[in-house]
Amino acid sequence: MSKIKDLQKSLFAGTTSNARQFGMIFTLVAIVLLFQILTNGLTLNSSNLISLVSQYSYILILAIGMLMVIVAGHIDLSVGSIAAFVGIVVARVMQDWNVPWFVAILIGLGVGALIGAWQGFWVAYVGVPAFIVTLAGMMLFRGGNQYIGSADTIPVPDGFKVIGAGFLPEVGPDTGYNNLTLLLGLLVCVAVVVREWKARKTRREMDAEVAPMWISLIRVAVPIAVVLYATLRFAGGRVGTSFPISGIILGVLVVIYAFVTRNTAGGRHIYAVGGNARAAELSGVKLKRVNFLVIMNMSVLAALAGMIFVARSAASGPQDGLGWELDAIAAVFIGGAAVSGGLGTVSGSIVGGLVMAVLNNGLQLMGVGSDRVQIIKGLVLLLAVAFDVYNKNRGRFSIIGSVSRPFRREAPAEPASTVASGQEPAKTPVAG
Repeated sequence: MSKIKDLQKSLFAGTTSNARQFGMIFTLVAIVLLFQILTNGLTLNSSNLISLVSQYSYILILAIGMLMVIVAGHIDLSVGSIAAFVGIVVARVMQDWNVPWFVAILIGLGVGALIGAWQGFWVAYVGVPAFIVTLAGMMLFRGGNQYIGSADTIPVPDGFKVIGAGFLPEVGPDTGYNNLTLLLGLLVCVAVVVREWKARKTRREMDAEVAPMWISLIRVAVPIAVVLYATLRFAGGRVGTSFPISGIILGVLVVIYAFVTRNTAGGRHIYAVGGNARAAELSGVKLKRVNFLVIMNMSVLAALAGMIFVARSAASGPQDGLGWELDAIAAVFIGGAAVSGGLGTVSGSIVGGLVMAVLNNGLQLMGVGSDRVQIIKGLVLLLAVAFDVYNKNRGRFSIIGSVSRPFRREAPAEPASTVASGQEPAKTPVAG
């Protein structure tokens, strides 16, 4: 056991929190391989992978915003209704007023921001619990969707469909693959190498222990192999398809929000508020502003997710967004966030969302009915989290412990000035 722990420490020493989520990533890989066998190879088929990204990108976008809400100690039940409301508003604006689709997108984001400001005001400055505010919002904006749309579907123009149903275009010589998708995969591989090189360089500059070169090679080779395999699958699908535009949008958001939550004072303030709101406020963190911004940010991302879904569906309707908030919340908790707040990562939420997406997709490929799919997803969510909590309490290996370790509240507490200034607090080893 000690040798396994030593190897684990060597493999992931000096990397970012994404690498520490290897337990959940292994779980995702195991689920993918299981369904690959059970579906006779359909799971990793090019068409299915492209469809998987297109179908679930908007849920993963919601998971990014929901993570910040949950880390701050709140919950948002209105995201599905907000997505549906913004979707119908944008569709109606383009149909009735002939507004260009790119202007309509800006209008949709603006509506999302206004809704977020409305809900954030009640949560942050009036003091109404976010659960109640967003529960009211869920009913309010669901009704607004049906009122504006007259409980009917509204089509959207072809240009607008690009953000939800578009793919990277075909450019350059005919190689049998989509060249832009190949280039995208190459850039990701380069980023993996650069990231590992910078991590080793930083540890040398800090006179910290640097892992042997063969460990770094493993850390680089494994993700590069996965990226190259996925790149060839996405680039080699049927003519006219490639990596979805919605996946590009999701990837950009993951990079931005991962940076914000890990490397900025504002991001660390969110974790401080979720860990201990009173202590954070005494340390100089502007509690009301943090709560206002996380609620507002969630609504903006919900608006974006709603527009992507409408673009993919080619029309907005009264049933859009039903149950989305539950999928987003499930993704965040499976990805390692704590119910009490203060713990969680963007990448962990994405992995958790992918676990739910692959599970849902695999069961559908096997012909399992939607009723049983919901039952199985609920049981998997409950059992996965319960089993992990059990292992953590027994001092055994814990997925949630691995995912949340970079953001676990430590003892002894850091001075108040550390949190207020946004400096990185000192870390102490945590078991489990």
